[in-house]
Amino acid sequence: MLNPRPSAPQLVGQAPAWLSALEHVSLVAPLERPILVIGERGTGKELIGERLHFLSRRWDGPFIKVNCAALSEDLLDSELFGHERGAFTG
Repeated sequence: MLNPRPSAPQLVGQAPAWLSALEHVSLVAPLERPILVIGERGTGKELIGERLHFLSRRWDGPFIKVNCAALSEDLLDSELFGHERGAFTG
């Protein structure tokens, strides 16, 4: 039995940049591609990510957030693009 889809969280805003971002979310959410959301602190990246996830075909799976600023460059590359077995030492 499939889980019923929850209702979408209400996002409120009138700024042209915000409305444009929401429009882009609707366009890219159906794509089967990874999407990297970037922006300054406090600009709504997490809200955009959650909206993307909600509108995607994978809405019933986990939504995984990664704080890229907290990772070293090497770990960030591995987290975003994967790694080969045995690539890490130590």
